[in-house]
Amino acid sequence: MARRTRTLNRLALTPAVALAALVGFAAAPAQAAVWSSSDQWGTYTTTDNYTLYNNIWGSGAGTQSIWANSSSDWGVWADHPNTGGIKSYPNAKKVVNKPIGSLSSLTSTYNVTVPSSGAYNTSYDIWDSDYDYEVMLWVNYNGAVGPLGTSQGTLTLGGHTWTVYKGDNGSNQVFSFLRTSDSTSGTVDILPILKWIKNTKGWWGNETIGDVQFGYEITSSAGGLDFRTNGFGVSSS
Repeated sequence: MARRTRTLNRLALTPAVALAALVGFAAAPAQAAVWSSSDQWGTYTTTDNYTLYNNIWGSGAGTQSIWANSSSDWGVWADHPNTGGIKSYPNAKKVVNKPIGSLSSLTSTYNVTVPSSGAYNTSYDIWDSDYDYEVMLWVNYNGAVGPLGTSQGTLTLGGHTWTVYKGDNGSNQVFSFLRTSDSTSGTVDILPILKWIKNTKGWWGNETIGDVQFGYEITSSAGGLDFRTNGFGVSSS
């Protein structure tokens, strides 16, 4: 479960944390990015109306720096301790703001480079406009991570095969779809998944889809690891 980004008081970085963040940027692109931030809630809006969030929200987090040249060219350096619990969900977000019944298509493409160590998942986090429901689509994952809720079986939909989980975190219902085979690039047809939740299972009504987020839900990345988005886009009509 990724925490949705909210406007909160920003935390001042101590000199040691600031130095660690600068060291981390040695692994970022050789040329300076258009935007970068080590701020806990660092936010940037691209020219094509995607929003980038650093989004360090979990307890016991370490340091993390995000950089971006565009919505499809951005990345994160993170050094979070080897402990349990999600530390952050750096992501890029596109707002759809349409009821499921009014959508004729909702697709997304992705291309990422992720580390072979650490504990994380690369995932879509899709919300209704009231933040009552959360749909997570895990396209790859590594280490000691797992979804919230209980297994609902395996399903082939949207161009991929998923193991489906249904749970509740006390604030909202969470529907998690974990790819049965890891992927670092591809296309996801999101609308059939949303319609399956609505029409086949009846787990929600004609919800208005708000945020379509894509990023890295990081539990641990001790020593500093790089997560890079080489391509990402959301298309809806």
